[in-house]
Amino acid sequence: MMDVYASITELKGVGEKRARSLSKAGINTVNDLLSFYPRTYLDWSRAYGIGSAPLNENVCVRAFVGSVVREHVIRKGMTTYSFDITDGRDVMAVTFFNNKYVGSMLKTGEEYLFYGKITTLGRGYKSMTSPKFVKADSSVALKPVYPQTSELNSNYFEKLIASALGNVGVIPDCIPESVRNDYCLMSRDDAIRNIHFPASPDLLSEAKRRISFEELFLLQVGLSRLKIKSRKATAYSLEKDYSEEFCALLPFKLTGAQKRAIADCTADMSSGVPMNRLLQGDVGSGKTAVSAALVYNAVRNGFQAAIMAPTEVLARQHYNTFTRFFSGTGITVGILTGSVSAKEKREIKDKLASGEINLIVGTHAIIQKDVVFRNLGLAVTDEQHRFGVNQRGALGSKGKNPHTLVMSATPIPRTLSLIIYGDLDISILDEMPAGRQKTETYVVDYDKRERAYGYVKKHILSGYQGYIVCPLVDTDDDEEPDSERKASVKLYEELSSGFFKGFRLGLLYGKMKADEKKEIMAQFAAGDIDLLISTTVIEVGVDVPNAVIMVIENADCFGLSQLHQLRGRVGRGDVKSTCILISDIKNGQVKERLGILESTTDGFKIADEDLKLRGPGDFIGSRQHGLPDLKLTKMLTDSETVRETHYAAEKLLKNNPALEGEEYTQLKKRVNEMFSKGLVLN
Repeated sequence: MMDVYASITELKGVGEKRARSLSKAGINTVNDLLSFYPRTYLDWSRAYGIGSAPLNENVCVRAFVGSVVREHVIRKGMTTYSFDITDGRDVMAVTFFNNKYVGSMLKTGEEYLFYGKITTLGRGYKSMTSPKFVKADSSVALKPVYPQTSELNSNYFEKLIASALGNVGVIPDCIPESVRNDYCLMSRDDAIRNIHFPASPDLLSEAKRRISFEELFLLQVGLSRLKIKSRKATAYSLEKDYSEEFCALLPFKLTGAQKRAIADCTADMSSGVPMNRLLQGDVGSGKTAVSAALVYNAVRNGFQAAIMAPTEVLARQHYNTFTRFFSGTGITVGILTGSVSAKEKREIKDKLASGEINLIVGTHAIIQKDVVFRNLGLAVTDEQHRFGVNQRGALGSKGKNPHTLVMSATPIPRTLSLIIYGDLDISILDEMPAGRQKTETYVVDYDKRERAYGYVKKHILSGYQGYIVCPLVDTDDDEEPDSERKASVKLYEELSSGFFKGFRLGLLYGKMKADEKKEIMAQFAAGDIDLLISTTVIEVGVDVPNAVIMVIENADCFGLSQLHQLRGRVGRGDVKSTCILISDIKNGQVKERLGILESTTDGFKIADEDLKLRGPGDFIGSRQHGLPDLKLTKMLTDSETVRETHYAAEKLLKNNPALEGEEYTQLKKRVNEMFSKGLVLN
């Protein structure tokens, strides 16, 4: 029998050319082929009579071929082949396009099963176009339909997979028997055979459940093992907790949630093994103050700290904030971003290497190879969803098992957080600091745009500032690649010479030079700009308490969580703030979706709604580079399986963290295979 991990070329009929085509579809081994699951199934198990078959649905009809095939040339290159079928009571027309062989494949008077969508030709006369068909005595019940490539069709995959299943023997199982028994799972061998060629709908359902469980279980085990691997001894254990000393420096009182998060983190940092924790909190919940307390603890205990932000705007914001926090404490703060001059970079790098700089704040620039720390003990990554697992690890690699804190203002539903941040402990800030005002939110139609602008003008005349955010849409030339710049510049020019003529307007978009962004933000923070026209570059890091009103153009172009993030740029002081969402889409579903923001400012509720409306793609996938893809699992509908696999993995690794023993050989192999893009377990 063939090894399931054998090369795909071991299968009969797969030569070099076919192997190249299969490789393009990600299929290089027999196991890859068996993990290439059908996208849907044709259900031949329930055959209708012509009269009872529903319209406009894919159904199976049992009938006899009642006439010869008639050929009709419609135009050059288009010929139809049509005939009648009957079940003895009713008659239906069947038509094929450009299939000259259909006449030789069907015999008049013989009974077949026809699978396709039925439409009506009028007066109750039904028709089916280009149906699939098999002889009526065929044993087929649920026929798999595979994703097709430009070179390989579904029938080819079906035949090749059938050949593979006939040659591999019993497929080894990667889920230990104890776990299979606890959760009543069929074997992997049964699951693979029934996912491709299900013996019944019930067995197909069980096969899907088993494979979905397997995908999530392997992922949970892999992430938990990463967490275990990080539990190495660290030289940066806190000898003394300076949290109270830091709190005395603050001009405000911390919330209970902030105090609990600091306690969680300092306990981790005092344990002798590296902290590996996510600090998750809504917009304005005070994550920066928590991280500052940890930086203070690290530096007072003799270590260096680093904070990495995804944008220069946010890095500058943090640099200014931490400089204020640590004024008079003797803690030196540096900044390292792409816009820092070559001379300054050399000086900063020298001071980091010598230990003169206690805290470095920066962008990706701080994870470059030539950045060396004297004793990095704490690595903080802000807005974690904008970095991948590997980038987070790159910052941590600058020290010898330093403590790691990642922060996110994007609330993640609990179910998804078990996946996305499965290698981290989690602290949640679920209280808002005293004095923070709820931001009132209104959804208005495009025809009320001028009224919205009038409301903005009223606030500016009262001494406040505001934002107008435009989406990343192309507004003129479809060939223009820089649509972000174009949309924002056009809006800026329109408002500067129109409704807000005479007011001090600023323009900010992502591809501006770093020095220009810095200058604009400095002017806005100083109150020299009344109204900032911006793209989503202000989504994070902009903290101007005097900015109390925001208008978001074409709000339907954004996801709910992103709108919530943008809205968080106002309401940062003690003045009541307003966010106006403008949309010209009359669709009821769009209005309902935007209405959620009118009804709540709770980021976790909004994230749950976003998950229901758009699925998990915005939370996991491209944002979280480094995590493997899940082929069958839909986390929105498999939330119970996410929880089950989380507890199953925890229980298994608690008893056997090294996965020792022959029973776990396949499990370790599959986890390593799943994490093959650099996250390999020992």
